[in-house]
Amino acid sequence: MPIGTIVSLDHEARGIARQEGKTIFVDGALPGETVEYASFRRKPNYELAHLVSVLKPSAARVQPRCPHFGICGGCAMQHIEPSAQVAAKQRVLEDSLWHIGRVRPESILPPIHGEAWGYRHRARLSVRKVERKGGMLIGFHEKRSSYIADMETCAILPPHVSGLLMPLRELIGSLSIAERLPQLELAVGEHCTVFVLRILEPLTAADEQRLRDFADRYRIIFYLQPKGPDSAYRFHPVDGPRLSYTLPEFGLELDFKPTDFTQVNHAVNRILVRRALGLLDPQPGERIADMFCGLGNFTLPIARSGARVVGVEGSPALVKRGRESAVANGLGQRVEFGVANLFECTEDSLAKLGRFDKMLIDPPREGAIELVKALGADAPRRIVYVSCNPATLARDAAVLVSVKGYRFISAGVMNMFPHTAHVESIAVFERP
Repeated sequence: MPIGTIVSLDHEARGIARQEGKTIFVDGALPGETVEYASFRRKPNYELAHLVSVLKPSAARVQPRCPHFGICGGCAMQHIEPSAQVAAKQRVLEDSLWHIGRVRPESILPPIHGEAWGYRHRARLSVRKVERKGGMLIGFHEKRSSYIADMETCAILPPHVSGLLMPLRELIGSLSIAERLPQLELAVGEHCTVFVLRILEPLTAADEQRLRDFADRYRIIFYLQPKGPDSAYRFHPVDGPRLSYTLPEFGLELDFKPTDFTQVNHAVNRILVRRALGLLDPQPGERIADMFCGLGNFTLPIARSGARVVGVEGSPALVKRGRESAVANGLGQRVEFGVANLFECTEDSLAKLGRFDKMLIDPPREGAIELVKALGADAPRRIVYVSCNPATLARDAAVLVSVKGYRFISAGVMNMFPHTAHVESIAVFERP
């Protein structure tokens, strides 16, 4: 059995070893460890391998809390002590910035992190009937597989949601459309917990009654989604608490639909908003752009500072929710929302929005390359960039620094998804 020494982690939290000019990616191995491994895929320059045994363990290695870890694909880092997870993600960020963008920040920001367990307030869980495993399965996919993990509990879901996994199995298994219900979506708000059932066939009257009884018993809300995300509607109870999250530091409450994009980790999101606002430093009288604004997670806090804000987003539904939240929070006069496809941004289309003193950018994984390329001579003097993909951040940072003449002031990570390999980060750029 081959033996290797792990030198680092890759962006999927796999240990990296070097052997005879080859890179070996070992699932479950940690930097500093000496391990036995077994390769399951060999290529000329690299191999993918399973961990067989740890001969010399890392001090950062811990016992995973979840009994499904290693099979379930929902987590990749439960075997790493949480502070070491953050350090590993910081290294991934710095390596991406340099190796992809050839840029380095002038300073590293302290990492943002919060509670490591029970944090995931948004999730999409797959549903499938598998008779050989006892009936219905509800959970995340297994690692690198289309199979659904046989999850009885989940340590990263809120405890009250984890406790519902087995009752939900029984409920869905009792429905006439059990084999025509491929997924359910979870959204936990300040006042309620929502499950969205994706149904490919209509429910019977008996099915509907079972859902009502379950919702009443466990004090949750069911939505039904017969087609795309926009088709989701509140089924039971029809009346009751609304789905929302709060930003107490700014005196804000934002309503959202269960299929809307919102941050999965409410506690870390609050710290993120505070950090972003501190770095942006909005002032009364300034005109500030919030690009890829969603339903106003940063827009409304910026407006609370006294600045005037233009929020731009590609989804009309999210813009509608943003406008409603601005009015509900008494900020309707300070915020302007607009719909635009920022992936097709040009210098002319950006100029039509007017001049901005500062800009916040929070794009999806694809990044904001067309937007940063469109920045002209009158570009904002400061840009705060919130990223969920270090590779596209590095690419866009290279344009901002090398082409647009910005200084790369600072960057740091936030552990929005503890125990996963997702690297979320924030960066600051300024014009000299």
